[in-house]
Amino acid sequence: MMDTPRKFGFDTVFDDRGGVAYTPPKVKKHFTAEEVEAARQQGFQDGERSAVARAEQEAAHALSDVAHAIREAFGALTQVAHEHREGSAMLALACARKIADAALHHFPEAPVAAALEALAREVEAQPRIFVRVSPELEERTQNALEHVAAQIGYQGQIVARADGGMAPAAFTFDWGDGRAAFDPDGAAQRVTEALEGAIAAEGLHAEPMFS
Repeated sequence: MMDTPRKFGFDTVFDDRGGVAYTPPKVKKHFTAEEVEAARQQGFQDGERSAVARAEQEAAHALSDVAHAIREAFGALTQVAHEHREGSAMLALACARKIADAALHHFPEAPVAAALEALAREVEAQPRIFVRVSPELEERTQNALEHVAAQIGYQGQIVARADGGMAPAAFTFDWGDGRAAFDPDGAAQRVTEALEGAIAAEGLHAEPMFS
């Protein structure tokens, strides 16, 4: 009958010369109240430090999430700001077009009169200026140009001629050595294209709303 194996105990071990090679640590079985309290406080401190470390780590993760959310929000706000600027610019352009159309409707001869004033130095030595306008504005334009000519001291002759292909308020100047023209629709189109080009070039790189 075999004996039940006995658990090996790591007792004191001696070397070949009789010296102690290994002594098992003594396990303390009895503790004083002070030792128990000190152990309890040490355990509490270790646990507290561990909880603080976890809280700090969680706070760091939360701050990282907040920073990411803020970056995304700023990106969205930048897009909204760009769209707002674009919409405001186009609205202002539409309003300006309405105002210009109303002004040209009531004073269709104003552009041609202003053009003659601007060209005074160019045409002062010319004996004759031919102006083409829409048929309904021929007489009105003739009178307006003669009035401006008297004010700027132009001594030549101004001849307004009807042209069925001219839009209201549009005109062409021809004085032999030069020519000038104005088309309200074409001018409005060029302004629109210039504004759209400026908005497209600006893109999302305009001055930021937040610094």
